[in-house]
Amino acid sequence: MDDAVRSSLDHGQTVEITTIGAKTGRQRRLEIVLHNFDKHLYLSGVPNPARKRGWLANLEANPALTIHLKRPVQADLAATARVVTDHAERKAILEQVARVWNRRDLGMMLESSPLIELSIEGYPA
Repeated sequence: MDDAVRSSLDHGQTVEITTIGAKTGRQRRLEIVLHNFDKHLYLSGVPNPARKRGWLANLEANPALTIHLKRPVQADLAATARVVTDHAERKAILEQVARVWNRRDLGMMLESSPLIELSIEGYPA
């Protein structure tokens, strides 16, 4: 991984991810926000207790995904997802997400926001 890609990952940003469909086995691509807190990378989403997101089901079935950086550099990075389920860990991370998004509904976020930690070979250095 070159320094420009590593530097780009040091900041939260909008990225695209490609997952493998849990039922279909087909590639699925979507836009999502990547968060970086203390050199740890996370994907989350707005709370929605009414449904489970397809991308989350895909990552639970197959944790391999591709992160597509768009700005300021373009790169496709192989990554591995870990669904964050531990309540204390979720709370610590989602408090930070809530601050970034200026949300005041941490309780709802804890109950129904998806939360994934990402591992990318070579990051952090």
